[in-house]
Amino acid sequence: MRWDRQRVGGGNEQALPGLAGLIRTVQSPEFAGVTFHEVRARSVLNKVGPSSGVPFRWTVNPYRGCSHACKYCFARSTHNYLDFDSGRDFDTQVVVKVNAAEVLASQLRKPSWAREHVAMGTNTDPYQRAEGRYGLMPGIIRALARSGTPFSILTKGTVLSRDLPLLREVNADVPVGLGVSIALLDRDLQRKLEPGTPSPQARLDLVRRIRDAGLPCGVFVAPVLPGLTDSTEALGALFAEVVAAGATGVTVLPLHLRPGAREWYGRWLAAEYPALVPRYRRLYAGGSYAGVAYRRWLSERVSRLLRQHGLEHGGGDTGRVRGDAQRESSEVVPVQVARGPVPTLQGEQLPLL
Repeated sequence: MRWDRQRVGGGNEQALPGLAGLIRTVQSPEFAGVTFHEVRARSVLNKVGPSSGVPFRWTVNPYRGCSHACKYCFARSTHNYLDFDSGRDFDTQVVVKVNAAEVLASQLRKPSWAREHVAMGTNTDPYQRAEGRYGLMPGIIRALARSGTPFSILTKGTVLSRDLPLLREVNADVPVGLGVSIALLDRDLQRKLEPGTPSPQARLDLVRRIRDAGLPCGVFVAPVLPGLTDSTEALGALFAEVVAAGATGVTVLPLHLRPGAREWYGRWLAAEYPALVPRYRRLYAGGSYAGVAYRRWLSERVSRLLRQHGLEHGGGDTGRVRGDAQRESSEVVPVQVARGPVPTLQGEQLPLL
């Protein structure tokens, strides 16, 4: 890997005051248009607030910002804390915690650590393209496993396949939950919505590889986009592919739009599908979630399709279309659905458009 425009030391810290522990800022031809800010983190084990309502208390995010560039990403507003914007900067200014594994191992060795579940993929994808360069996840996985800490990973990144032998190995010692996010099959729409992600077919192949490795893998069908991916044909075709890939479960979530994502997705929608803008304004007039009537309609459609494809309820949350604005938070929750564990994404109510 050849890094260009390397800048080291205090000059960077002055230019980017929100980045504590900044080592250098680098660019590379292999990641055209993306800038990486390498930092030494003091802590990587993040405690989830008590008001979140999720069944775990800890997360790890080795990266901030994400080159997947998903127009709808709920985590966009987190970049504002770093004096970056939640639009283009979120997609192109990626913070890399280069010492994440070492710091995590140190934190997990503390006598106070109770080996509670740790969720990854709760903010930005730990297997985005940068992971192929930095290789932070193997060290993180080993640190969690050696400490006896169960964990889950939700990703769109096929880089995860690199770590399947390791994940299979540590699964013998600690519970490991894996989930792959696949929102749609339409390749043209996917290129517009998620320009930095692997293709839907590549992610389905990742599900197959995970299952071939003897690990459970759920699929996160999210977000379902009103007027774009919520038809019987689109959802039915996706569920059929999910079943064929051997997924152990599925969770479905309609689009929710928090500040940052709201504005970015709204501009994209107005440019690409202007006829849908009035409908979205009506659907999301009450907050970041689609209205109750839409959620009920989608839930009925999803439940019927899941039954048709053999993904009936299995004592968990399969087929539940989430959207309770008063109870749900923006984290990824490992839950039992259908035939195995899959993370699910939730969100809090916020104004829209």
